[in-house]
Amino acid sequence: MLQSPSSPYPRTITLIGMMGVGKSTIGRRLASQLNMPFSDSDLEIEEAAGQSITEIFAHFGETYFRNGERRVISRLIAGEPKVLAVGGGAFMDKETRKLVLEKTLAIWVKADIDTLAERVTKQADRPLLIGHDVRTRLQELADVRDSFYAMAPLHVWTGAQPHEEIVDAIIMALPR
Repeated sequence: MLQSPSSPYPRTITLIGMMGVGKSTIGRRLASQLNMPFSDSDLEIEEAAGQSITEIFAHFGETYFRNGERRVISRLIAGEPKVLAVGGGAFMDKETRKLVLEKTLAIWVKADIDTLAERVTKQADRPLLIGHDVRTRLQELADVRDSFYAMAPLHVWTGAQPHEEIVDAIIMALPR
């Protein structure tokens, strides 16, 4: 594992990418290595709403959720620099994407569809997958989202390697 920098990174690092890619797990480890706080926008949304994301989607719909998501992400970015993991669809919102690209260092965390499908089928709390063939739906989402994710200045591939290696690769790629 790489040696931690002596001081935290000077701006928020936002991890974007598909559900199941490991943004939260990688983000926690990256934050620890960089001596920075970590936030997960999905957890912050659930805490603020007092409901799970699946419940919010079911009761109010995706548009309502995305509006709240944008407000939470804006609040998190306005605070002290941190490592921030955002939900897979957050970057699809034009205003959220603009905010993330202008105010943070966005990193696209990528994985192949088979890896994502294997990971998300272990969890039942993915509202965009309910009632769909998981692999097919993930591919449909990736087909739409990847061109947006590609706007991030840094891209990191995840796969079977340990999370520590991914964190090290991110640290090595950080502009200083």
